Amino acid sequence: MILSSKLYHFLKRCNFCKYHFEQLEARRGGLDMLGLKDVGFPCLVESFPLLLCSVENKLQPLIQLLEEVGVPREHVRDILLLFPPLIFYDIEEDIKPRINRLHKAGGEDIGKMLLKYPWILSASIQENYKSVHSFFEMEKVAKPSIDCAVRSWPHVLGCSTSRMKRLVKRFRDLGITSKMLGKIIAASPQLLLRKPNEFQEVVSFMEEVGFDDESIGRILCRCPEIFASSVDKTLRKKLAFLKDLGIASKHLPRVMKKYPEFLVSDVDNTLLPRMRYLMKVGLSKREVGSMVYRFSPLLGYSINVVLKPKLEFLTNTMQKPLKAVVEYPRYFSYSLEKKIKPRFWVLKGRNMECCLRDMLGKNDEEFAGDYMDMGRMLVLPPAARTDDSQMQE
Repeated sequence: MILSSKLYHFLKRCNFCKYHFEQLEARRGGLDMLGLKDVGFPCLVESFPLLLCSVENKLQPLIQLLEEVGVPREHVRDILLLFPPLIFYDIEEDIKPRINRLHKAGGEDIGKMLLKYPWILSASIQENYKSVHSFFEMEKVAKPSIDCAVRSWPHVLGCSTSRMKRLVKRFRDLGITSKMLGKIIAASPQLLLRKPNEFQEVVSFMEEVGFDDESIGRILCRCPEIFASSVDKTLRKKLAFLKDLGIASKHLPRVMKKYPEFLVSDVDNTLLPRMRYLMKVGLSKREVGSMVYRFSPLLGYSINVVLKPKLEFLTNTMQKPLKAVVEYPRYFSYSLEKKIKPRFWVLKGRNMECCLRDMLGKNDEEFAGDYMDMGRMLVLPPAARTDDSQMQE
């Protein structure tokens, strides 16, 4: 059991003798009991009675301190089970100074960071924290980006800087600048924990699809989560999904380049339901595949927020056939309240008709000049959410 193994090694460092472990292991349930929610901590205390020493002077103040930094009382036990040496640290000389150093990066998130990775209070991780910061400062990564990465994924503080150097060097080979590197580690800090060969597997996959280094670098910057994914369990399944829609292998780079985020979307719970909805309203599978080929961000639109209301307005109010969105799938990218409705009502008021591309593809000045005989379109639609907020992964 992983938890038991970690406890064994940590307690061993605290000079607990093998005899105590043998006693615990001999009991019914053995070391596995340490992982049980209800009996784990009592079992640990019973097997290591030294943990009960100075309850009032050590344990109670420690629990109070952990609660003050944001650890819920019911989860204090989890932290002590994962990192027992914490009990023997001096609160004033060891714990508080280390928490204060973490406050510079974590702000009010120290409790969450401890729940994710309680080892951040160990001397070795604190020392490595300095090395990690120094490394990224040398790489000219902005401090806010480093702090954001540490807050969301404190495990990076336990990562070897030598491994990071090899990984970042590969980033540089793909054209990643210091500014881009900051965005990457802030958005997907877990990527720093990848082994260089695991990262290279994703790069090789991208090359296999047809991307060059520059394009791979742009995708890495836009959606770094892709490079923390499994090639076989995640990425190849997304290609199979596209091919099932009828998209040829030679067109895959075009689709992926326009909307790489789909590679980390769930096929069964996100992508398939959206495509099935489009087929349910009357489009053929071939037509849906054609729409995705022409405008792959379509894969990211919510059914209830984007697809359904815009299709209903298209067919019920505008009286246009579904074929119109097959020819111009970018229709779904425009705001219904800010652009589609205002322009439709302008055209209707002038008894004019045009295709979706002409209606929506022009900027305000071009539209006004072509359909209103004006130099500027003076339509003030009601406030509405932008389409950026309608994208759902």
